[in-house]
Amino acid sequence: MEFGLLIMASDLREPSMPHSVTPLNEPIRDVAGNLAGDQGAFRGSPTVIYDGQCNFCISQINNLKRLDLWRTLQFVSLHDPLVKSACPDLSFEQLMEEMWVVTPDGSKFGGADALRYLSRKLPLLWPVAPLLHIPASRPLWAWMYRKVAQRRYAIAGKNCSEGTCSLHGRKS
Repeated sequence: MEFGLLIMASDLREPSMPHSVTPLNEPIRDVAGNLAGDQGAFRGSPTVIYDGQCNFCISQINNLKRLDLWRTLQFVSLHDPLVKSACPDLSFEQLMEEMWVVTPDGSKFGGADALRYLSRKLPLLWPVAPLLHIPASRPLWAWMYRKVAQRRYAIAGKNCSEGTCSLHGRKS
């Protein structure tokens, strides 16, 4: 089944909140309510993989959803079983360290590279794209992304469910 036919389960239940995040314990389903297949799961539209157990991450995904005016992106929590089967080359540790974008052709962008990709994909981010793409600036953006990611829980001042914040709170 094509990933383009997938919709978020929460969109079916809450039409007044079209940009809500899929609950942690609900797998991605197609329009008929069947579980999404894993082999071609990330085909059709770019997929953003994020830590769905982190309140800060969820708030940033909600910001991205607001910026995605034409709903060209899919969003999947790294804790969804679909991610492990669709992206076996990405370890759990890699997924916890940074956000990832998987394109329809299977290309993967993590951290600052994911932000750079999204700045080209979402028209509302086009004004910042030139800044993110200054020649030879990628190492700087990668360093800044890592520093924010390592401190994202302290910066946000939020608590996460299931104790996932403590995984990153110890890093500095």
